[in-house]
Amino acid sequence: MMPIVAFESLPDESRLWVFGVERTLSRAEQESFLGAVDRFLSTWVAHGTPLTCGRDWRRERFLLVAVDEDSVPPSGCSIDAMVSVLKDQERRLGIRVLDNTPVWFLADGEVRRISRPAFRALVEDGTVNSDTVVFDNTVTRLKEARGGSWEGPAQESWHQGVFFKP
Repeated sequence: MMPIVAFESLPDESRLWVFGVERTLSRAEQESFLGAVDRFLSTWVAHGTPLTCGRDWRRERFLLVAVDEDSVPPSGCSIDAMVSVLKDQERRLGIRVLDNTPVWFLADGEVRRISRPAFRALVEDGTVNSDTVVFDNTVTRLKEARGGSWEGPAQESWHQGVFFKP
């Protein structure tokens, strides 16, 4: 068994997954959810070899999981095992975690999650603009999250090209 390492201690090149939790969890739900994730991560292996990994919980809505691939890279089966744990949490808590289709953004200091068509409508009516802070859950390296590519203005992410027309 490998203890989970401090998320901050993982190298910039670590593989990263970002999962958005569809609603704010109660304190008890959050403890249960993160406890299940931590139990899994402390035993996470690829082909029987423990992975050097860590997780972070940001803005009460985002689970970031990173693996130091230079130590031992995750395998397809090990990634499937992580997804299985998250699917179990989805069922247990009645939430969506593995859905990558919504757009995540900040409005009035709160994290919002809406469909792409609904976000487009907010762009068209001027409610959100290219300065609106968005979350790019497609980032795959820890350095991207650390460097501002995960959370930042829409004009600096893929959102600009999809939702804002010149």
